[in-house]
Amino acid sequence: MVTLEYLVQYAKQTGFIFQGSEIYGGLANTWDYGPLGTNLKKNIKEAWLKKFLRQGPNIVGLDSSILLNPLVWQASGHLSGFSDPLIENKTSNQRYRADKLILEHDPNAKPDGWTLEQMYQYIIDNKIKDPVSGTTDWLPIRKFNMMFKTFQGVVEDTANEVYLRPETAQGIFINFKNIQRTTRKKVPFGVAQVGKSFRNEITPGNFIFRTREFEQMELEFFCKPGTEIEWFNWWLEYMKQFLLNLGIKEENLKFEPHAKEALSHYSNATTDIEFKYPWGFDELWGLASRTSFDLTQHQNLSKEDMTYLDPETNERYIPYVVEPAVGVERLALVFLLNGLEEQELPGGDSRQLLRIHPALAPYKAAILPLMKKDHGAKADEIYKKLAENFDVVYDETQNIGKRYRRQDAIGTPFCITVDHQTMEDNTVTVRFRDTMEQIRMDVDKLESFIRESLKF
Repeated sequence: MVTLEYLVQYAKQTGFIFQGSEIYGGLANTWDYGPLGTNLKKNIKEAWLKKFLRQGPNIVGLDSSILLNPLVWQASGHLSGFSDPLIENKTSNQRYRADKLILEHDPNAKPDGWTLEQMYQYIIDNKIKDPVSGTTDWLPIRKFNMMFKTFQGVVEDTANEVYLRPETAQGIFINFKNIQRTTRKKVPFGVAQVGKSFRNEITPGNFIFRTREFEQMELEFFCKPGTEIEWFNWWLEYMKQFLLNLGIKEENLKFEPHAKEALSHYSNATTDIEFKYPWGFDELWGLASRTSFDLTQHQNLSKEDMTYLDPETNERYIPYVVEPAVGVERLALVFLLNGLEEQELPGGDSRQLLRIHPALAPYKAAILPLMKKDHGAKADEIYKKLAENFDVVYDETQNIGKRYRRQDAIGTPFCITVDHQTMEDNTVTVRFRDTMEQIRMDVDKLESFIRESLKF
């Protein structure tokens, strides 16, 4: 696996990811997605929607507002409890997440279930030093709420305070009755949503691993109480197969169930799917059994009935919820780390190679005229035809070998070369990215060939 520093440089040079506001010196922890990054993110979202919305069990979609009535966050507990343990060093004035400092000191520690006092005592007893000042002069740990606050309207006062949503899930919960009524779905059913969320993280970092602005892909699956653990296990396997089918190496995955004392107050089961990043195993995808907590909280505060009448048993209950939740940017990071390599070739040569599933590749094919003068018009004709259905790229600059290498580096699975034989029999050379094997193919078969490669 490449280093994080290598990946950052690669992402900038190829057009996957740029530093946000770079011409003004940047803005910490903001990233802009270039042409390739935009396509990669789009393809990740389309792959997730295909498997979790279209092909999932009884799933519908939602696109809820980023700005919600502040009472939503009061009911959900975010106003009082959506916080991280913040610790500040008196010498450097640097602030850190206390639990992350502990884990950096001892990766085997389990601070998730600890009180603020226990974490502080551990840091003092183990003489954990500030990475900046090198001192152990720490202030007591306090809670830091991660919600971004803003104002709605022309007057900036408490009455007009609103928050940028820290998760998309609450938009689903408050629309539960609307969705169930209009779709006439019977429990069990789910609601899938893709959208921006915002968290004022204390210590964001590791490139795009943890950012303050990110896109979430969340699914809330409503089921009958008592069946949630069965569904929890079903979704965990479904998530695993999604990753494996898209090419993630199984040895890079680990499943970490949360200990009882580390569970969120609303959860009766949580498991993180972890990926082996350059810094070690860390969270990729979370699965939580949220019980009936959210719907109950919204029922209590809004006074709206959130119960469901089971038409088969005539029983009325508040459904339990199982939630798979993953970040688009984190998946993008994982697919890049999982597939990027420097491959040694016979003869002492090497190439930069991004092994990525064709469904996720920014471009599905590159159309290359062997000689611009003789083959450019035909290559352009093929490009325009394929572009009606796929993201493809046309490249006529430099010799054919260098063009192959450019496409290998950005993950393009097929290079389609138009040459003299094309003009005679309407066939092209199709070169495969991973093996560098080449075959001849009729131009009329290209579309079906590419379409078949996108299946997973």
